[in-house]
Amino acid sequence: MFSLSPPRRTELRAQLALALPILGGQLAQTANGFVDTLMAGRVSPVDLAAVAVGASIWVPAYLFMTGVLMSATPILSRTLGAQSFSRVNPLTQQSLLLALGLGLLMMALLRSMAPVLIWMDVDAALQPLVIGYLDALSWGMPAMALFLSLRSYTEALSHTRPVLLISVAGLLINIPSNAIFIYGLLGVPAMGGVGCGWATSLVMWLMAIMMAVYVARHPVYDDARLSLGQRFFEPATILYMFRIGLPVGLSIFFEVSIFAIIALLISSLGAVTVAGHQIALNFTSLIFMLPLSLALAVTVRVGLARGRNNPDAARQAINTALIITLAIGISAAVLLLLLRHHVPMLYTPDNEVRDLAARLLLFAALYQVSDAWQVTVNGALRGYEDTAVPMLLTLIAYWGIGLPVGYVLGLTDLLRPAMGPDGFWIGLISGLTAAAIMLTLRLRRHLRPTRSA
Repeated sequence: MFSLSPPRRTELRAQLALALPILGGQLAQTANGFVDTLMAGRVSPVDLAAVAVGASIWVPAYLFMTGVLMSATPILSRTLGAQSFSRVNPLTQQSLLLALGLGLLMMALLRSMAPVLIWMDVDAALQPLVIGYLDALSWGMPAMALFLSLRSYTEALSHTRPVLLISVAGLLINIPSNAIFIYGLLGVPAMGGVGCGWATSLVMWLMAIMMAVYVARHPVYDDARLSLGQRFFEPATILYMFRIGLPVGLSIFFEVSIFAIIALLISSLGAVTVAGHQIALNFTSLIFMLPLSLALAVTVRVGLARGRNNPDAARQAINTALIITLAIGISAAVLLLLLRHHVPMLYTPDNEVRDLAARLLLFAALYQVSDAWQVTVNGALRGYEDTAVPMLLTLIAYWGIGLPVGYVLGLTDLLRPAMGPDGFWIGLISGLTAAAIMLTLRLRRHLRPTRSA
């Protein structure tokens, strides 16, 4: 099953050609957060804290929006696989309308956070800065939604390079934009952390414009060129995209929120524990981008195969992706085992924090294969436009297994003396492993007809 036959080598090259530019784009967007933190921190700790609190609110909203708009990728891939080029334009139009609606909704949501900040008991000195930051950034959410919709269009066409190029361009623009708005340059008043929100909003609009110009002019899109069609509004299509995408958005929210809840629960154990946990989580999140990029690629490949009515090609794409997944997971586990004492040195000089982070990275090594496996299998299921049941399975895995196991082992003496952060990381191992098993069983339902063919 896992030998690299010539067809599998061809599929391997196709998936890597899709996944590597996606990975580069994700790294560039992650670097934006690092730049924002670094530049806001140079103003004052208060500005840095305001940006951090604001990011903890807008990033989950952005990820939810990303998940919903992912629905267009498998639908467009299937359409392109069937050579139904005439349907690509109206489908993309509906995706753009859905994106615009979601972007405006997220904009309104971010501009209504003042009561939430009071309810969360955020420091009174931070609240005006957080509100100003979110208000400024909210103007960019419609643009980012349109960018995400166009990204689905380009990825469905197996053309992922513009995502990389425009994400890198966005990073390069973000640095001087931050300097202008945060520190006050070129006649613009210094805004501190609030200026970071205006810079991010500007970058979002420029990225959307660059993507629109790219797809309008590049010859690779000639067979599926976008234009205003006669049937500009198809409510049934928009509803179907939303029905496919909503579970994806919720799945992402479930995964993001469990890490947030664990961070809150661990916060009662002291600053050293929080710092060590954050270091381990930050580094493993970077590694996770590798299988996540592969998952986005396999969604496209499965969608194309389904459009061609070729279940064997879909199975080939999935098996090839799982081979790569195993390689990524095992390599990541070995890397963490070898470097677990060295990685924390990049983050802090505190020996106590380093020792804890190194111990937690050992637990992280144990779930690398299951984490990579579950996200790849979920990507394959999206290619089949199967999202509702996987959402429920991930909810059970994360909130029904991972979090309770972590809480019981970490903070109670119910089964054994409380293990602190170690218990929560064992909970993560349990939840991710359960997700990998349940999602694999779900995927087998789609592969079974192929095996009997």
